[in-house]
Amino acid sequence: MSDGLYTIGELARRTGLPVRTIRFWSDSGVLPPTGRSAGGYRLYDEAAVTRLGLVRMLRELGVGLDTVQEVLARRVTVAEVARLRLRAVDAELRALRARRAVLSLISERGTTNEETLMLHRLAQLSAAERREIVTEFVSGTFDGIEPDGDAAVIAGWMRELPDSPSPAQMGAWVELAELISDEDFRRRLRRIALAGEGPLPAYELRARVLAQAGPALADGVDPASAAGRAVLDRVAGPAADRAELLEWMETVADERVERYWALLAELNGHPRAEPAVPAFAWVIAALRAHGTGR
Repeated sequence: MSDGLYTIGELARRTGLPVRTIRFWSDSGVLPPTGRSAGGYRLYDEAAVTRLGLVRMLRELGVGLDTVQEVLARRVTVAEVARLRLRAVDAELRALRARRAVLSLISERGTTNEETLMLHRLAQLSAAERREIVTEFVSGTFDGIEPDGDAAVIAGWMRELPDSPSPAQMGAWVELAELISDEDFRRRLRRIALAGEGPLPAYELRARVLAQAGPALADGVDPASAAGRAVLDRVAGPAADRAELLEWMETVADERVERYWALLAELNGHPRAEPAVPAFAWVIAALRAHGTGR
């Protein structure tokens, strides 16, 4: 240092930046020299050192040199640049989450090239495109059905991804988009909506099935046995029309539907319900084994 001035080499030692980086910024006009030495070397004063620190910070935050020059010329403020950069970083994070979800699904499922392209396309959909898919699904599946009961819940839970989805939510959206494009699955949901509550209130019946048939299934109780009949009686109760109950349970007991509810819970931030299909299948087997008369 001479008379409070620094050469590029001295700036490099003081800041830890490479000489070539400082020289490039100087050549670009964002760090003009204060003067020249007798030997023609560029010299920089303390103000230039402060300027260099600001340039370094902005560059580390991903701000381009053109924008850095705008800041240094006081045509824009650092706060304004920060707000613009924040929006860009948020967009980059959303893209990275989508990419991670696709990579995770591909690694888990071992998809074909065609499936990989489809998964990538689904993850890249805009919010407007996702809303369009959801709207088409709800209107196409429940057309002509009064939106009450399960149909109302399904329509209410179907929505686009949140603004900042987690990797799990992004993965759930991709899987859900695949599921609701399946015409057979759509027909199943429509039948469930048309079936209504069944002979017993759905939530009450589900609670009974989990409380009674769940432990029987875990204990290996044969649904066709006398013990199985006793469990069935506790599930169905004395007043149920068992023929109607069997028909209703055969309609709603579908693993794809249960997976659908789990994906909706993930997307909406709701806790996942305990799986009920295995216990429902046990009750169906018991109804078939013991007949539908009381």
